[in-house]
Amino acid sequence: MPSAEDFATWEPLLRLLLVGDTERRAGRSVRVSGRIGRHGCSLSRRRRGRMSSAERAVVEHTQKALARGGVEEVAFTAEVHPAGRTTLGLVRHCPAVEAASGDSGLGVLVLVDGSLPEPWRRLPAPAPEAVPAPSADPVLLERTLRERLPDAVGATEEEITAAEARLGVTLPDELKVLYRVTRARRDDWGDDQEARNRVYSAVGCELSALDDLHRVEAATRHPRWGREATTAVRTPPDAAVQSLAGSPGWIVFAGYGDELAVDLTPGPRGHTGQIILIDHEQSIGAELKADSLTDLVLNRMREGRPVHRERRSPLVAEVGSGGLPTVEAAAHPSLEVLSVRAGQGAPFGLGPVTGMPRLRTLIADPGTLADPLEIARLAGPEFLELGTQEWRVLLDAGAVPRTLSAAAIAGRGDQDRQLHVAIANELLVLWGRPRISRTVLEGDLGPARGQWAVDGI
Repeated sequence: MPSAEDFATWEPLLRLLLVGDTERRAGRSVRVSGRIGRHGCSLSRRRRGRMSSAERAVVEHTQKALARGGVEEVAFTAEVHPAGRTTLGLVRHCPAVEAASGDSGLGVLVLVDGSLPEPWRRLPAPAPEAVPAPSADPVLLERTLRERLPDAVGATEEEITAAEARLGVTLPDELKVLYRVTRARRDDWGDDQEARNRVYSAVGCELSALDDLHRVEAATRHPRWGREATTAVRTPPDAAVQSLAGSPGWIVFAGYGDELAVDLTPGPRGHTGQIILIDHEQSIGAELKADSLTDLVLNRMREGRPVHRERRSPLVAEVGSGGLPTVEAAAHPSLEVLSVRAGQGAPFGLGPVTGMPRLRTLIADPGTLADPLEIARLAGPEFLELGTQEWRVLLDAGAVPRTLSAAAIAGRGDQDRQLHVAIANELLVLWGRPRISRTVLEGDLGPARGQWAVDGI
């Protein structure tokens, strides 16, 4: 069988992407590109709409070849000349690359293994004055649950103490009451679905067993550098829930997918032991659902609170291309994310923000910086996205900030993927990370066709 680095493996896919290529019939070369992995693809097809079964067969043929070779994903670019001579470049990503969406760009280079953007590393602010809500009533809660679940098997004090030791927290009285009434182990009701349903009805949610209580860890919420490096959050003074990705005081006790947790680290206007919802589609933050577990069981749910919005957040700023007119206008002690876009006023100097203590992300379109070496004067960037020329200046001067945890190369990599890969590998080598491999294959697709066929698969 052809391997993933055999031109024959890619020929059917390339023919698919060349459907309707009027360029070659007019005597011009054509470039096609895409990204394909074992479980999905993004292709620069000329014909829009859903793939036919024959087209899907072509994609699956390529995916099977990748799977046989143990390859997770490949980005490719092919230049096809009018007579059919074809140069195919394959970029095989390494574990240090977070793949980009779409078919352009190399993705994000993760320079520090396991690193997370700053908001996902943030710990909860202390809340020494927080107390349980007035509605928290362990006596009423226990009476209600025992009336609803008279035959349930409850946890022993030793089991509750063991759970607290495992989690490293003291569980709130309401949660202890809940598990004293029912420890919610599947073994306790076996195949009795009605017993399980009674627990659900009694509590008002899909209760987890005492042994399954766990903290919300930021890393489990699937943050991606390519998306989250530009995210900045803060906890407003009137917030009930802190704007965090995770907390040692968020103890999940219910739910699969979306999860319910008791909150032992509430926001400035919150209560200890309040109930929050962790949305599986969000990678940061939580929503207040009830002031107490008693309220949850008695179905006294909170209405959604209005979202606190500032007219112009000083945390994130964009300069150029319809944004702020100057970098000086973006300078603020709280600035965390700065994007410099091509447009009127470029190139821009970074002098006004070199002293900003919280600036951690800089994204600059190619050609928008007057002096890329000013980046070396930033206080402590953790993420940079720059054009190839800007990276070249920093690399040649030995001025790439060592505070970086991740980096990206701006621009469409399909136009000069070899240069992008070369610069990416220089950055990866600086941090001792695995390099990206690039393979160039030569082949012949023959002259342009009016139609295409699935050949040889």
